[in-house]
Amino acid sequence: MTAIGTLATHHVGLNVTDLARSLAFYGDVLGFDVLGEGEEKGGRHAFLGQDGRVVLTLWQQAEGSYDSGRPGLHHLAFEAESIEHVRAAEAALTARGTSFAYEGVVAHREGAASGGIFFHDPDGTRLEISVPTGAEGAEAPNETAPTCGFF
Repeated sequence: MTAIGTLATHHVGLNVTDLARSLAFYGDVLGFDVLGEGEEKGGRHAFLGQDGRVVLTLWQQAEGSYDSGRPGLHHLAFEAESIEHVRAAEAALTARGTSFAYEGVVAHREGAASGGIFFHDPDGTRLEISVPTGAEGAEAPNETAPTCGFF
C-alpha cells in the first residue's frame, strides 16, 4: 500500500462541444441517467451515472473534435454485465450510425476470453464496452498487441 492508500476511479470528466448531443448519446444510447446539470460562466455541464453513482461528467467547453495525437485521454472503457449486453449496445450504436473502430465484437488479444466493441462518441472520443469473459472465439484485430491500444 502506498502512503496515500488505495485509489479507485470515482468518475471521468470529458470535454464536449455540444452538451445536448452528448447527453442524448450517453443517456439514450449508453443508458446513463442525468444526475445533475448546471451552467456557470457561460459553460454547461452534466453529471451522469447509474444507480445514483456518478460515473461520467460532461463539460461543454471544447471546440473541434477529439485528437488522438495529443496528450490526454487515450480511450474510455466501460465493463458490461455480459456479452449479450455488449451486443445490445452494438445494435443500439449501429442504429444511431455510430463510427466503430472494428466490426463486431473483437477479442482484447488473440485467444482471449475478454473483448468488446470499440467506437467513437459524437466528438470522436474513443470508447470501449467490454466483458472479462464471453468473447471466446472472437477474432483479435492485432495478433500480438492489445486491441484497445490501437484504435
